[in-house]
Amino acid sequence: MELPSAPFFSSPGRPPPQVEISSLDSAVKPSLRDLDGATRGVDCERVREIREGGPGHSSDDGFTSLPMPDRSRFSARRAAKYVDPSWTRKATLSWEMANTWRIAMQGLVSLAFVCFGVSEYVRPPPGRIIHTQHTKSASHPQQVHISAVGIDQMRVSWITDDTHGPSLVEYGKVSEKYTMSATGEHTSYRYFFYASGMIHHVKIGPLEPDTVYYYRCGGIGDEFSFKTPPAALPIEFAIVGDLGQTEWTVSTLAHIGKSGYDMLLLPGDLSGQPRDRVPPILGPRPFISYNARWRMPYDEGTSPSNSNLYYSFDVAGAIHVVMLGSYADYGPDSDQYKWLVNDLAKVDRGRTPWLIVLLHAPWYNTNTAHQGEGEDMRKAMEELLYGARVDVVFAGHVHAYERFTRIYNNEANSCGPVYITIGDGGNREGLALDFNKNHKSAHLSQFREASFGHGRLKVLNGVNAQWSWHRNDDTDSTVRDELLLESLSKSSACQPTAVAEAEL
Repeated sequence: MELPSAPFFSSPGRPPPQVEISSLDSAVKPSLRDLDGATRGVDCERVREIREGGPGHSSDDGFTSLPMPDRSRFSARRAAKYVDPSWTRKATLSWEMANTWRIAMQGLVSLAFVCFGVSEYVRPPPGRIIHTQHTKSASHPQQVHISAVGIDQMRVSWITDDTHGPSLVEYGKVSEKYTMSATGEHTSYRYFFYASGMIHHVKIGPLEPDTVYYYRCGGIGDEFSFKTPPAALPIEFAIVGDLGQTEWTVSTLAHIGKSGYDMLLLPGDLSGQPRDRVPPILGPRPFISYNARWRMPYDEGTSPSNSNLYYSFDVAGAIHVVMLGSYADYGPDSDQYKWLVNDLAKVDRGRTPWLIVLLHAPWYNTNTAHQGEGEDMRKAMEELLYGARVDVVFAGHVHAYERFTRIYNNEANSCGPVYITIGDGGNREGLALDFNKNHKSAHLSQFREASFGHGRLKVLNGVNAQWSWHRNDDTDSTVRDELLLESLSKSSACQPTAVAEAEL
């Protein structure tokens, strides 16, 4: 049988024709064969091991694969000990594979779950890490991006290696015709042996809503453009966390870039984000991040926080967005706690029907990765979010996707927020594959899948919003989870509760 010569992972979800053999014993370690056994999942009976041909490889734990013919692919059906509800929506994942994950990390083995009548999805391994170099002049702007400032201004930020470049932004509504300009501030810092370049921040505006502007930084360099958010609903947010700097990061950013979003929200972990990947995705739309290494709108708006680690802002005249700091003090006596009490008290849900919160370490998480790391913060602050009738809470940190029902204090509650973990942007460490079916919150988890991707929240009006999660299927962005949200501000049974004076 003639086999295709294209790379195996060129089209996940649509695997090429395969030759099935009865055994892989000659090419796998006994510990891999030991996966055979009674299937504990009630809906999936088999897991298919798919091995790509090529020369032999060795792993750190002593696994050695035998050479296999070029361009050949072999598969064998083996019993699965555990299955994942993200493929069946019925069974529960607790996949324990010993050395198999290490093999998958090296691109030697991929798993395709074949369930009764369910299309199979081949999860690819983490993409290679991408290294970039800045090859232009020292005065050329790098890491150019924008963030919202109030309702009609933007802050343009960039970095130059040259410490004497001007903090200048020229801008206008026509490409290469800059009829307006503004100057701003610059700073730099040292950290042990590291010395930063010059970090520039310039506010521009007032700007018209839902309008494209063209600009350049420092009087030289490339032209960028951005579109201001609409002044009223509808509005669409792209939401993603833990981007990293891999090929899957590139795929995620490409899918986001094609989505036509209005504002990008990131619940943390940009530490691994490559600098040259910043402008293509963060330049065209306002970019708001939790705990960013760039300046965010913490000192503007109705509730300035005086900290880049936590802040809030309003958008589209109907949405209040709160960024909380998982790694800033959050106890009742902390500045963050007192600021949050004050900020939430100022929100008029009659005029601002939507209340969204982002943080990094999830408060609810059935994945074994980072288990319990957000628990202390949840105990300290959950009552505040519940009392304010927050509609949805987004988190990152765990490298997988998971959506919960409305929750308060570890129980389903129709007046609590929907909790969503979206830490699957494309990190270098790989996916967090293991969910615990016996976790105390497992019955509250409505959808979970360990795949790279991003989310979109389209707020349609003051009542309804559409949430969707988009899995990276190579060059495609596939919708795998959807939810129609209804604002709690419209529920007579879920009116906000006042915060006791003792908590202020």
